[in-house]
Amino acid sequence: MAGVTPEARSDRYFDALETRDPAERERDLFSRLPGFLAKAMSEAPGWAKLLQGIDPKGINSREALAQLPVLRKSALVELQTEAPPFGGLVAASARIVRQFVSPGPIHEPQGDGPDFWRVARPLHAAGIRPGDLVHNAFAYHLTPAGHMFEQGALALGCAVVPAGTGNTEIQVETIERLKPRGYTGTPDFLKVLLDTAEEVGRDATSIKRALVSAAALPPSLRSELSGRGVETVQCYGTADLGIVAYESPGCEGMIVDEDVIVEIVRPGTGDPVIEGEVGEVVVTSLNPVYPLIRFATGDLSAAISAPSPCGRTNMRIRGWMGRADQATKIKGMFVNPGQIAEIGRRHGELGRLRAVVTRDGQQDVLTLKAETTSREPGLASAVEATLQSVCKLRGRVELVPPGSLPNDGRVIADERDYV
Repeated sequence: MAGVTPEARSDRYFDALETRDPAERERDLFSRLPGFLAKAMSEAPGWAKLLQGIDPKGINSREALAQLPVLRKSALVELQTEAPPFGGLVAASARIVRQFVSPGPIHEPQGDGPDFWRVARPLHAAGIRPGDLVHNAFAYHLTPAGHMFEQGALALGCAVVPAGTGNTEIQVETIERLKPRGYTGTPDFLKVLLDTAEEVGRDATSIKRALVSAAALPPSLRSELSGRGVETVQCYGTADLGIVAYESPGCEGMIVDEDVIVEIVRPGTGDPVIEGEVGEVVVTSLNPVYPLIRFATGDLSAAISAPSPCGRTNMRIRGWMGRADQATKIKGMFVNPGQIAEIGRRHGELGRLRAVVTRDGQQDVLTLKAETTSREPGLASAVEATLQSVCKLRGRVELVPPGSLPNDGRVIADERDYV
């Protein structure tokens, strides 16, 4: 993406990749994947260990990819502790120009070259153009967000005000003097800047386009910012992966980036769910410096396969819909989504499952609600036995018709009231 020249871009699309036939995109990604995996296994000892026994040549479809293990953030912390700083997952030949530290602690590398995190594409979709000045209010300290968005803006052909966080009055004075057209940062801080400018009599009306992330953008805030002259869209990514998906103005959902493969899986597993069902976002990033293969973000979303009305043809996701890590302590024992998924694997006649935790007096009550069409006598009792075997807890099982449980990605619902 970083190699696309300004002349090759249209005003509407960053490049031709955004509008190609979806089948062509799939063929391209999965024709590249076997060689990418082979190189990762040969150049990164951590991946050689994690993918031991796997033949990369056979990983050439979504079905084959789904058979590979999922890498979770908790495992990433362990790998980095055992083999600092990056757990052996960075290519040995890579030139690292910055090393970041995010809460966990988790260490992230920045490789050499422009737009390492692929931010230029969502900036372009947000309406920011070469020659614009961008006020970048993401933090530059230890974590990579400030550098991520600055690099993307530079790759797009913009200049950047490296504002960072805090010093609000100085920032609005700078906005009045330098008159940036674009803003990058959190949406709530953009509102703070606009409010502060009004309070102290500074002119911040030069800002017309904003690409925001790292905080919620509720419809009310988006509408307020638009009413104040700033058309605002959001993007979704992580410090590890870079950009995963981004919005285009006026379109529902987020468009998946061209250099990642996104799967939506049942929380606690690596099993893809059917289209439209809420699950955990798992991403394979085709980054030769820092390969991440089936990296579980811990975030919930759902896939939208239909092309966006804006003309971009990649799959879309519905944006952030909560966290997949729903581990809950019940009667002194932790129960996690993986255990609930294991119950489903042992009983193929069950569909969506939901463990509901309530209180009866001073005691926890565990009820496993299970969708099924089966009328087999004794099924509920059999599932109760499996529940006790897997979770080491007694609970009751309630069989319900398909479609009865909410499609919200919740596998464990804590409904206890301690009042």
